[in-house]
Amino acid sequence: ISQYELPVVVGGEIAIRVGDGDDAYDKSVRLTRAHLEEDAGKSLHEDFHGMSGIDLNRAGTPLLEIVSEPDMRSSAEAVAYAKTLHTLVRWIDICDGNMQEGSFRCDANVSVRRRGTQALGTRREIKNLNSFRFLQQAIDYEVQWQIELLEDGGRVQQATVLFDPDSGETRMMRSKEDAHDYRYFPDPDLLPLAIDSDWIATVRSSLPELPAELAQRLQQSHGLSPYDALTLTSSRELARFYLDTVDAAGTALAKPCANWIMGEFSARLNKAEIEVGEAPLAPSQLAGLVRRIADNTISNNIGKKVFDALWNGEGDSADAVIEAKGLKQVTDVGAIEALVDDVLAANQKSVDEFRAGKEKALNALVGQVMKASRGKANPTQVNELLRRKLTN
Repeated sequence: ISQYELPVVVGGEIAIRVGDGDDAYDKSVRLTRAHLEEDAGKSLHEDFHGMSGIDLNRAGTPLLEIVSEPDMRSSAEAVAYAKTLHTLVRWIDICDGNMQEGSFRCDANVSVRRRGTQALGTRREIKNLNSFRFLQQAIDYEVQWQIELLEDGGRVQQATVLFDPDSGETRMMRSKEDAHDYRYFPDPDLLPLAIDSDWIATVRSSLPELPAELAQRLQQSHGLSPYDALTLTSSRELARFYLDTVDAAGTALAKPCANWIMGEFSARLNKAEIEVGEAPLAPSQLAGLVRRIADNTISNNIGKKVFDALWNGEGDSADAVIEAKGLKQVTDVGAIEALVDDVLAANQKSVDEFRAGKEKALNALVGQVMKASRGKANPTQVNELLRRKLTN
């Protein structure tokens, strides 16, 4: 059952960001339509070697199909588009986004054309891709397959294909029918869905700040890079955790807050296989840790030990952990200088290597001083003292 002739949405566009770093770029993908369908079930290919299974648990479930115009020119663009949609539908709470269970899946229409040709080539549709990794692999394989076929003098036939994750190849499912071959016909029990402008206005006013809007705001008011802003708005829960952390730490510390959340915090979530809301660490606790690194109470390396303790429930705050474990950073120049002198006296080989032009020898000496201080010495001061003594 499909809302084929009278879709809910016609037109529109989705802004995406492709790649990261200096090579990243922004692009807009036009939408053709969005319409309701009834889910017929889910095909299973990974667990049945040489066969396909059919899971009917989702049969009858309402399904939103979003169709895009042929604006994407690479697998990277297709994945960026799919990820942007995935974030959006979870953000506004219309889908849990679980790809393994079939809540969110992708079909990819792939065609190639010779350079300089205006008309699109014949497409082949890859059905039911349930991960972004498979989406990229399937498109890359299909593009190369079609190019090789055309260069060998063959002709691409319109078809529906499946992607086999084990072989990394696509295989024929059926020759592709055009729309009229699907034999759409009206169902007299299903009337057209009338949506008035007042209802649309009500829904629009109830929407939260959308991820693209928030990402733009974070770049402008928090000074984050486009990549950082996009990462932190990949889910509503992660964005909320970040905003609460910055509220507690202060906007001036937005960047280090972002670094800790995208780094250590996200790594722990992945390792524990838990969601943001299940984390044993509160935004206020992480904010306290970031503040103590910023004011040189502890170093970044000691900060990781404090993070471990907070994650494992060994203290209510960064200050409590620092006090209980005696982790406060040594910043007294006299105390650090005494350690530096001892290390220089005991490591003449490294001293000679540095003075001979081997910059790496300095790192070895810094490491020895940090070891002697049990990680408590301020590494910046250690570096400066060593360099001054070695160059005088």
